Amino acid sequence: MSDRIERIKERLQTIIKPVHLELLDESYKHAGHAGARQGGGHFDLLIISTVFVGQNAMQRHRMIYTALGDFIPADIHALSIKAYTPEEYPLN
Repeated sequence: MSDRIERIKERLQTIIKPVHLELLDESYKHAGHAGARQGGGHFDLLIISTVFVGQNAMQRHRMIYTALGDFIPADIHALSIKAYTPEEYPLN
């Protein structure tokens, strides 16, 4: 797994404290895209955390972008976010 992915995951684990976290690098789908040439990756994030309880989708995304702010645009060019509470996305 790339160092970039590990750093992003570590940051999210420290700040958001997810009970589940999946981060996929989908940069290969964007080869030749301007963001790919600048070095920032394209990622798909599934994150489940109790900190999202009582937060709407906009607030959840804002929390994630705040946590990852210094990764943008050098490490993250695009980020698709799916953020849920454990009740909304049971892992059983």
